[in-house]
Amino acid sequence: MGEYATNIWDEVPDWGGLGARKLVRSPSNALGASIWEFQPGSTQFVYHFHHGGEELLIVLRGTPTVLMHDGDRILKEGDVLPFPRGPEGGHQIRNDADTIARVLIVGGHVNPDVAEYDTGKAATIIDGDHRFHRASDEVEHAGPE
Repeated sequence: MGEYATNIWDEVPDWGGLGARKLVRSPSNALGASIWEFQPGSTQFVYHFHHGGEELLIVLRGTPTVLMHDGDRILKEGDVLPFPRGPEGGHQIRNDADTIARVLIVGGHVNPDVAEYDTGKAATIIDGDHRFHRASDEVEHAGPE
């Protein structure tokens, strides 16, 4: 399995109920996308939002539930949900259903960006391929280092 997928139906790794794989990027890396697959009962690492970048979620398969700043939203195949920058774009994806959920997340990248976790208790500064945070703010992410 290569680093970047070229098709939204390419395989994703299984990190214990959850997996993700980046799609090929634009040359400037200003626009990117990832495929996420959620086994029943799995959850994206933590509730978070970005101060610089925006994201757009497109449901490819299943019925994922997204915790947003104003409550849960149960989505179905074909639904599109924007995550604007700032607290109103806060989100955490989970799969409460009995079948696999697969989503495509497209993001407009800015450099640097700040991702805030757990309603302001932790943050990560993202600068290209580098991520910076206080050791005490480290957040468990699914997947490889």
